[in-house]
Amino acid sequence: MAAHATIRAPESSRATVARFRTKLHREFDIEIHDLSHDGRGVGRNEGKAVFVAGALAGETVRAKQTGRNRHFDEAETLQVLVASPDRVTPRCEHFGVCAGCVLQHLAEPKQIEAKQRVLLENLSRIGHVEPERVLPALTDAAWGYRRKGRFSVRFVEKKGRTVVGFRESNPRFVAELAHCHTVIPALGERIPELAALVDSLDGKRAIPQIEFIAGDGPIALVIRHLEALSGEDRERLLAFAKTTGFALFLQPGGVDSVHPLWPESIELSFAMPGHQVSMLFRPLDFIQVNAGLNRKMIAATLDLLDPQPTDRILDLFAGLGNFTLPLARRAGSVVGVEGEAGLVARARENAARNNLPNAEFHAADLAKDLSSEPWMKQGFDKLLLDPPRAGAAEVLAQLPLKGIDRIVYVSCHPGSLARDAGFLVRERGYRLKAAGAMDMFPQTAHVESIALFER
Repeated sequence: MAAHATIRAPESSRATVARFRTKLHREFDIEIHDLSHDGRGVGRNEGKAVFVAGALAGETVRAKQTGRNRHFDEAETLQVLVASPDRVTPRCEHFGVCAGCVLQHLAEPKQIEAKQRVLLENLSRIGHVEPERVLPALTDAAWGYRRKGRFSVRFVEKKGRTVVGFRESNPRFVAELAHCHTVIPALGERIPELAALVDSLDGKRAIPQIEFIAGDGPIALVIRHLEALSGEDRERLLAFAKTTGFALFLQPGGVDSVHPLWPESIELSFAMPGHQVSMLFRPLDFIQVNAGLNRKMIAATLDLLDPQPTDRILDLFAGLGNFTLPLARRAGSVVGVEGEAGLVARARENAARNNLPNAEFHAADLAKDLSSEPWMKQGFDKLLLDPPRAGAAEVLAQLPLKGIDRIVYVSCHPGSLARDAGFLVRERGYRLKAAGAMDMFPQTAHVESIALFER
């Protein structure tokens, strides 16, 4: 939903526009009866739905209107008049300013309950389906879990210093963070050091972001710079890397321009306990943000898919092989398909490194025509999907599902899962046997989930 509505009024409607502007910042009391998919409280004022940032279901709050739409208004909480029993004091001093976490004021067990409810509501409302069984929600550590992300960087002229953090609720601004409790502590507590480092550089105005990623070894930082770094800046960066132990990479251009500054040679990897698999990755590769939850997600996926030594399994949106390689330890063969050629190349390397010749990988855009792809003509017993937010509608419409009796769908967006679930049930003859939420991003409103379909 847009943060600000677009007003269209004829020139003669100045009085109407003036009334709108008067209402835009008005204050009112409102009872909150629900929580929206993005973590805002939902109530009604003068018969119109209002989404209120910082409010929880069951509360009465004093709110200020911040936006207006034909069908709903937007507001922010000024004062909690009647608090929900589920309200807690946010751990982070930046809550309400930084947009990284919007649910810190809701007790952790209630966060995952809310996400489970969002999933089931989406399945019912969008897909018109209900799971025969609701899976227990998967959870892990609620803090210090984020091992991959991107800090925005900006030299703020009015402040006379560099700011490093995530975006504010108004995405035009960068939240100046003293720390981040969701980022792995070895980095989350050192954000001011990063800001001071960038601030010391001659080229500080040409650095828009710093990406971070961590496996089982050192934290890797990728510094994007839009202009060439001076020799003095490189020396400052090198000294920082050696002092902190962070692996430092520079990115002067596109993804292919990333190269190490220190150490000159490094291997980034993480192990998958219980599967005898070790994954190599590069600093800008996609890996699951939450290592603990990823381990539980893989275990749940394998349990639901139930791979057998005689099974031939198709893994779509396979990435580096996060699911493909553990599956290959149990199945007869696994075919992984991924759209990004670089990830496919590294997935093949990972298969060879782990001595898994029964795992093969192909590069293909799964949103395009796949009729000429050789793997499309091969028969499979089971299917695994882990698509991006847009879901898997295009590939499911093309895929010859005859012979595939079991599908496990790992989703990062309940709306697209619900849409695809409706297609599988109504158009392809499957039953939604089970579904449940997974808390990959605690303290945020982001909903990940997993679903099992059977003939």
